Amino acid sequence: MEKSEPPFQEFYKNLFTNHEAWKENENGIFDDVEEWELPLIDLSRLHHGGWQGADCKREIAEASQKWGFFQVINHGVSSDILEKMQCEQMKVFRKTFYEKAKNHRELNFPTGSYRWGTPSATCLKQLAWSEAFHVPLTDISNMGGFTTLSTTMEQFATMVSKLAENLAEILAEQLGHKSDFFKQNCLPSTCYLRMNRYPPCPISSQVFGLMPHTDSDFLTILHQDQIGGLQLVKDGKWIAVKPNKEALIINIGDLFQAWSNDVYKSVEHRVVAHKETERFSAAYFFCPSYDTVIQSCVENSIYKRFSFREFRQQVQDDVKRLGYKIGLPRFII
Repeated sequence: MEKSEPPFQEFYKNLFTNHEAWKENENGIFDDVEEWELPLIDLSRLHHGGWQGADCKREIAEASQKWGFFQVINHGVSSDILEKMQCEQMKVFRKTFYEKAKNHRELNFPTGSYRWGTPSATCLKQLAWSEAFHVPLTDISNMGGFTTLSTTMEQFATMVSKLAENLAEILAEQLGHKSDFFKQNCLPSTCYLRMNRYPPCPISSQVFGLMPHTDSDFLTILHQDQIGGLQLVKDGKWIAVKPNKEALIINIGDLFQAWSNDVYKSVEHRVVAHKETERFSAAYFFCPSYDTVIQSCVENSIYKRFSFREFRQQVQDDVKRLGYKIGLPRFII
């Protein structure tokens, strides 16, 4: 019977047999990391208006400044859709590796959607022990075939798109900048969904599920299971995020940090691998078109103006050359 697991150990054999790579990681790459709860914000207060709505908006902005991450409940995405989304993606990842990698006709994902591992990895700590389907929103309706999946993805995307736009407008408003910038530039044609699976990993103390990084977008909305594994940097140290079944996790991306002139923080985060348990998550990335120019909404900007295309290109060049992303520091004036 064909296996569904990506062939990590065969494909990355050189990394595992490389003595220096093992030596570098012999004590494991994870210290004891304390588990924290992210700031929890009840978005139902926005509908009450008045001081409740104002307090809610202030909390969103405050968490974005101090944490770069927060979680929301009563967010408008039904629990039914979230459960269906997780169920459908579990079914897809159960397909054989051959079906996933060759984009079998039953799946009908856009070409190049399936990704696993890290082809550019030169050492173990650059290897991502994970697999994903990375799908632009505009391609979901063309998937056909696997209808329950495409319908569920479409419903999920519609709901989280609306949430992302609302949050972006609130964050802009809290900077005293009422703007339709996000409505005009972050369209379904420029945003995408990523379904993630982190398989059980026999060497979980040696590799990441996803290596430390910041997100190259305005906002990311994440729905995860109860396994845990997401970690982020807070006050200079790594902390583990305690899962909350009712909540969606929101994090600020690089573009919002630049647009807000460093008021809102795009924070480094990672996913740790589990030895025996698989983990699932679905992420929505709120992105502009490649031609969109990112510039600070205030004067005396820390960053030079750049297009999203320039930013992405620079990130890709750095990853190819160095094995990791540098991001915003490349664009400081």
